Amino acid sequence: MARPPLTLAALATAAVPGLEVNAARPHTRRSHGAFDAVELTALDEQHLLIRVPRSQAAESEQSADLVALRALTPGIRARLPFAVPTYVGQAPIDGTRAIVTEYLPGSVQSADELTAHERLAASVGLAIAAVHALPSGFVADAGLPRQTAEESHDAVVELIGRTADTGRLPAAILRRWEEATDDEALWRFRPTVVNGALSADSILVDGETVTGIIGWSALALGDPAIDLHWLLTSRGAAAERALEAYIGAREGGADAHLPQRALLYGELELAKWLLHGVEVHDESIVDDAVGLLDGLVESVHDHSSEPLSPETGPILTVGDVERLLDETPRDHVPREGSSSMLTDSYDFSELERRDAGERDAPPMDATAPIPLDLSDWGDASPPARTGQTDAVDSDAETDAQARRNAASS
Repeated sequence: MARPPLTLAALATAAVPGLEVNAARPHTRRSHGAFDAVELTALDEQHLLIRVPRSQAAESEQSADLVALRALTPGIRARLPFAVPTYVGQAPIDGTRAIVTEYLPGSVQSADELTAHERLAASVGLAIAAVHALPSGFVADAGLPRQTAEESHDAVVELIGRTADTGRLPAAILRRWEEATDDEALWRFRPTVVNGALSADSILVDGETVTGIIGWSALALGDPAIDLHWLLTSRGAAAERALEAYIGAREGGADAHLPQRALLYGELELAKWLLHGVEVHDESIVDDAVGLLDGLVESVHDHSSEPLSPETGPILTVGDVERLLDETPRDHVPREGSSSMLTDSYDFSELERRDAGERDAPPMDATAPIPLDLSDWGDASPPARTGQTDAVDSDAETDAQARRNAASS
């Protein structure tokens, strides 16, 4: 049963010496039922918030949040373009404790609403970039967690492994996630200060501006992509504007593969939901998570979900293929309406090495057939030729074919 507002108001006066409460009302913003929370108005018009955790998990979250708020010194806060809650006092109650902080005004919107319009979306991107631009020294000074790029990668691998062990993870998604963790380039980044638990619920808005961020229990040094996962999975029309504003504000500090990792972290939220259901033995949660994962499978198969790894190589033109075959350019041009190549199984590393100026490696089997069918390329109806011209052209084609055969043997 929720504690009455008047009870918490009285508790606040014990937590904050000299406090005189003029009004108290229940506060439900971002509580999700995990806390009893009351918004207080003092006689001096000061606005405060008192929260009491209702579970062990909520108590742990509140304790971590308190450590983070104390680490965010006035000097650090001055670097942020938004407000952060300030600790005011605490008091014991029923084996736990009530925490009083300054109340931050502002509305909470969904991820889709935060990215629906250009100006607000840009403000969101700038706010996140400001967090990631904070000097990292205070994180170590406060004893907060620090995670290297390698440790971030290993944590993701461990999470995927535990999810696979449930036997409820679709094979297609397991393969998709493992391919992402196997891509070394994806995990080359410089750790930054991160909120660590950022979501749409964390962001307070006034009009088209982010005015505050709450919920700092996971403040750490880690992968900046973890703060962006909810942004990249939002469906607002201006979601790309938020990412553009973020990248611009980082001034070259954002690595090229950050969006792919952010998308991976977003998908891994489904894994965490599944694991939670398994751990608390709640089949309704498990079924919900499995349904969401099945939906992800469909989006991957119909290509509506973005790939998690960068492109592995360039798309080959006919000329590229011919140069790889025999270093002899061909004049064939694809017919209109036939612009794709059957190169799904072809290894593009040859072109990548040449672009980088590396020496060619000897082929493993120079006599093996090339898995490409080029018979469909060229003019649909070549002009008819007769007489001596045909004979000359036939000889030229025979000589050219002989040279190609010699080059490939």
